[in-house]
Amino acid sequence: QVQVVESGGGLVQSGGSLRLSCAASGSAFSSYAMTWYRQTPGKQRELVAAITSGGSTNYADSVKGRFVISRDNAKNTAYLQMNSLKPEDTAVYYCRVSSMIAYWGQGTQVTVSS
Repeated sequence: QVQVVESGGGLVQSGGSLRLSCAASGSAFSSYAMTWYRQTPGKQRELVAAITSGGSTNYADSVKGRFVISRDNAKNTAYLQMNSLKPEDTAVYYCRVSSMIAYWGQGTQVTVSS
């Protein structure tokens, strides 16, 4: 099994930045695709950003140009650098690890005040 732990959430003002981390256990981290999702009450979970094992990335249109997803295979960690944050970015952010089975972390709360 893969254990997934997100961290780095918090309260920030509009225009500020946060860096989320997603640490995953296991010996095959470099082969996993990593994806960040977010969810608010009453809404379905939405994809925010993804990075493949080869390092290619894609983003939701709403965050393109503001967020950057990256990975450090030596640290078994993926990151989501969030810049120019807006109140509509407020959500619980979840990390999904795509191995043979998909694993999810517990989420980290991001709150952006106006």
